[in-house]
Amino acid sequence: MTDKAALDALKSVEAAEGLVSKGLAAGKIGTITGAVLGISTVAPGYTLTASIGLIVAAVGLKMPAILIAGFVPMFLTAYAYRELNSRAPDAGASFTWSTKAFGPYVGWMCGWGMVMATIIVLSNLAAIAVEFFYLFISEVFNKPEIADWAHNDVVNIASTLAFIAIATWISMRGITTSEKVQYVLVAFQMVVLVGFAVVALTKVASGDAPADLSFDGDWFNPFTGLAISAFAIGVTGSIFAFWGWDTCLTLGEECKDPTRVPGRAGLLCVVSILATYLLVAVAVMMYAGTGEEGLGLGNEENSSNVFGALADPVLGSWWGPVLLLAVFASAVASLQTTFLPAARTMLAMGAYGAFPKKLASVSPRFLAPSYATVVAGVITAIFYTVVSLLSERTLLDTIAALGIMICWYYGITAFACVWYFRKELFTSLRNFVFKGIFPLLGGIMLATVFVISVHESMEPENASGAAIGGIGLVFYMGFGILLLGAVLMVVMRFRNPDFFLGRTLATHSAPAEAEPANT
Repeated sequence: MTDKAALDALKSVEAAEGLVSKGLAAGKIGTITGAVLGISTVAPGYTLTASIGLIVAAVGLKMPAILIAGFVPMFLTAYAYRELNSRAPDAGASFTWSTKAFGPYVGWMCGWGMVMATIIVLSNLAAIAVEFFYLFISEVFNKPEIADWAHNDVVNIASTLAFIAIATWISMRGITTSEKVQYVLVAFQMVVLVGFAVVALTKVASGDAPADLSFDGDWFNPFTGLAISAFAIGVTGSIFAFWGWDTCLTLGEECKDPTRVPGRAGLLCVVSILATYLLVAVAVMMYAGTGEEGLGLGNEENSSNVFGALADPVLGSWWGPVLLLAVFASAVASLQTTFLPAARTMLAMGAYGAFPKKLASVSPRFLAPSYATVVAGVITAIFYTVVSLLSERTLLDTIAALGIMICWYYGITAFACVWYFRKELFTSLRNFVFKGIFPLLGGIMLATVFVISVHESMEPENASGAAIGGIGLVFYMGFGILLLGAVLMVVMRFRNPDFFLGRTLATHSAPAEAEPANT
């Protein structure tokens, strides 16, 4: 489909669904590119090194089962995103669809959750990039003391803010700049991750591994040997591990076929990520085990940076730094692409009057939401600085808090699909399954994990131990930020009532006679 045809198709859908054209670059993203951008946002290299320790601490050898358990609601919810996008492609994605399904108040809170989730993960990504930047340099020059610079508060915060500024600048320059950078970074990290896993399994097979565990199919069974609280904590970490695939959906207005490409790219992304995660998870467990000493994945000294501990033992002193460089590339790539959904959601909320109108401005040169990108960068910098001063283990707290935010807005989106298409659910088996059963089950799973995670987040020992008034810092970063959003929503209701009165984005139910798009 040509750029003009993509633009014409988008305008036709926008007119039918009462959406607003935002002036983004149409017809630029295909299925493969969309999947690549989604994988980049998920950042498998960074995500695995940051989350393996958290998941193992909660569920031990059940890590593969928990990864699958986290994948299931993501996969089911991906169908909700696909079906909603096929009817109403919009940069606001979850915000726009939940507003059309449930009205402005639910939509605003869903959009707020999405924006703040990206802010949280942006700060996390920048911190990981800094840690692996200094770790890689220390390995190359054989000076271990350089790696410690990342743990110096002044150096860490200054370096993190520098990475955020660079990523903000790149993201401001439009989707085509992002696309070119991502192909290289994603290909590099995926090749290195698969290579690392293959080498680790080879050493296990030859008996040259510290743990030398034998493969056990029970690792994949989530119904045995897990307490409810441990399962919830583990799934929260697992859901975090899949976060970001929906970037494809916020780029709907910039895709070559707005109603089909984003959904296809999202499904391709989540399936590819699951395969990579399971391969690496099994490899590191069989190689290092889940013990609390030495290279064990349960060792607290390794938990926040598993690849940092395993790089040299698995790949050797010559190739070990390459894994560190891959994680650095993964974090940098994701840092840059994560600005895409954040800025586009803010753009859409500004365009419909849910956020200040200034956020709806688009650069005439780059056809990108440059102003919203800068705002996202500034908020991220402030958030990271504050959290770093409150907690010594920022990464662990932000991961736990992000799980809460993800369940919130993904869950709302899943339920929004069911309600939006409620009049046509029984017109065909396809509609019943993909617009009804799958999204409903995904929403119920995410809502259950959300409730349990909020309760668990109040206990400081379930994360880094940091607390305010005896309540875990994660609770304030997760549920507390949602409460802050409710307050800000009331303020916006009085300052800009048009959105909340349905004048800019009306609540709407798709008619029963509407024909589903071919996907």
